[in-house]
Amino acid sequence: MSTEDRAKATAKNMEGKAQEALGNITGDPEDKAEGRAKQTEAEARHAVEDVKDKAKRAID
Repeated sequence: MSTEDRAKATAKNMEGKAQEALGNITGDPEDKAEGRAKQTEAEARHAVEDVKDKAKRAID
């Protein structure tokens, strides 16, 4: 498990939530979409780290 990678994914998720919220406040659909995309990217990064963790546990 890479703590650094998980931290980056969490930061990306928070950034995406903030951008989506800003888009909701300002009514900018582009900001909302970009915010959701960042959150999706963060979820994918977390999923990759989960797979790495499972593989490491299976090997150990």
